[in-house]
Amino acid sequence: MPSSQRVQTTAIEHENARPAAAAGDRAGLRAGLTSYGDEEFALFLRKAFIKGAGYTDDALDRPIIGIVDTSSGYNPCHGNMSSLIEAVKRGVLLCGALPITFPIISLHESFAYPTSMYLRNLMSMDAEEMIRAQPMDAVVLVGGCDKTVPAELMGAISADTPAIQLVAGPMLTGSHAGVRVGACTDCRKYWASYRAGDVDIEELGRVNNELVPGPGTCGVMGTASTMACISEALGMSPLGSSTPPAVSSARLRVGEQTGKLAVALAKSRITPAQILTKKSFENAITVLHALGGSTNAIVHLLAIAGRVPGVDLRLDDIDRIGRKTPLLLDLKPSGYNYMEDFDNAGGMPVLLRHLRGLLHLDAPTVTGKTLGDELDAYPPSHKQLIIRDISQPIFPASALAVLRGNLAPNGAVIKQSAATKTLLRHTGPAVVFSSPADLAKRIDSDDLDATPDSVLVLQNIGSVGAPGMPEAGLIPIPKKLARNGVKDMVRISDGRMSGTAAGTVVLHVSPEAAAGGPLAVVCSGDSITIDVEARSLSLDIESDELDARLKAWKPIAEGSFSPKRGYASLFKRSVLGAEHGVDFDFLRAEGAISRF
Repeated sequence: MPSSQRVQTTAIEHENARPAAAAGDRAGLRAGLTSYGDEEFALFLRKAFIKGAGYTDDALDRPIIGIVDTSSGYNPCHGNMSSLIEAVKRGVLLCGALPITFPIISLHESFAYPTSMYLRNLMSMDAEEMIRAQPMDAVVLVGGCDKTVPAELMGAISADTPAIQLVAGPMLTGSHAGVRVGACTDCRKYWASYRAGDVDIEELGRVNNELVPGPGTCGVMGTASTMACISEALGMSPLGSSTPPAVSSARLRVGEQTGKLAVALAKSRITPAQILTKKSFENAITVLHALGGSTNAIVHLLAIAGRVPGVDLRLDDIDRIGRKTPLLLDLKPSGYNYMEDFDNAGGMPVLLRHLRGLLHLDAPTVTGKTLGDELDAYPPSHKQLIIRDISQPIFPASALAVLRGNLAPNGAVIKQSAATKTLLRHTGPAVVFSSPADLAKRIDSDDLDATPDSVLVLQNIGSVGAPGMPEAGLIPIPKKLARNGVKDMVRISDGRMSGTAAGTVVLHVSPEAAAGGPLAVVCSGDSITIDVEARSLSLDIESDELDARLKAWKPIAEGSFSPKRGYASLFKRSVLGAEHGVDFDFLRAEGAISRF
């Protein structure tokens, strides 16, 4: 039985919720009154306008549950948002509260220039300020596509308002020439085959019609699916809520359940900062490794944790926990299956039960119960083949690894579970590209001095250099090598890679090149050594030579990010490095942090 059919309704009071707007109470419609110098007039005026929408005093005297609406014509992954929000409203109304929807920025990975990561912090600020500015006793964070979930969580934590996460759900798979396909691991597979000459333009057009058969987030363990599952592990979503497909009736039942839980949160006044402890984040990291999840989740977890007072989460925590956590989920890109298969196998509750001995079972959740209590109350698991037992893992440990060395003093990451094993320890000559423009200009030249042993290096695609760390870290295999059958090479950058991608790709190198990190002074022909088992990434030159290069370094002028106004200017002067989650320095809960 799929997890989508076994989502439980946690014990919630189903009788009408008590009115929140008693005299002197700042809940309900009285919360955050507009400043007119007369609070009673402010309430009178607020009621007058909202009654224009047809509300009665009875409705307006109830607790208010805000519902974040991230639907957009530019966000096809959220195409089910209307029906999902109606289900949330139903759950809220069944518990006697008043649901009110409101829009915030909606980000889709393929419809955000220069990259959705550049806008994640802006979306988090939008969420924070709209939650704070408008009267609501709790908020349902409805999101899905990659950056929406972390942005909503970051904003809700900072707004310090009771909140619960609800994801859009994964899309179903399509079919091409009798082969099951799905975004976006298969998108990259067919594109690579096209570049290698194995697929012609006509077939590429046919498969393009099948890769995204309907609404929902990518149906593999990409960033969206990873963050959905991590929300459960953090305790910010109810068990079994991350995997039901976007177009299923089960997804709507999850929406109703979430609406009910939001009313319970409004009564208890439990905020995200009270749920998200260091133990919660360690559970999330355990799940990240067991999923073979997206490297992007590392950046997002660091950013989310940075919004919680008293939680100190570092890259070393990611690596430490990974060393004892096996990969258990047979899902693309580290395995062979899709999210709907994960759901049919029982979803996150089954995975969490397999990981039970590695988890903090006393971590709190949005239901008011501990993770252990929730797992105990959840229906029993059934036989399946997608989620492995901890004694028979797909990958023994550290699906994701943190590397350090003179090339990455502040760290870098690699998803070794999706890499070529023979390349995890490798030494080769660097082929350096100074920017995405330089890469596009030279990567497919027959004159490119590259062999299968070369290490492809892309500079200046970090948080400042690009800006926003675009997903350009999956440097394409040069055509002259791809056409000779080369499928993978060691690739290194200060940027990111889609969670749906695979390959021996080192990412998030910090300090980044645009900040004068060692990556900036790598030259073509330099020897680079990667040793994932030793957690080492090194530029094989003498320390004196490296110091001299760093001293002589100057930022590249062509195509550099030099804004004079607006959000871009704010971004450049405030964004932190990858090891701090690429958040803005002034948004983090703790004090000032060194930028790089």
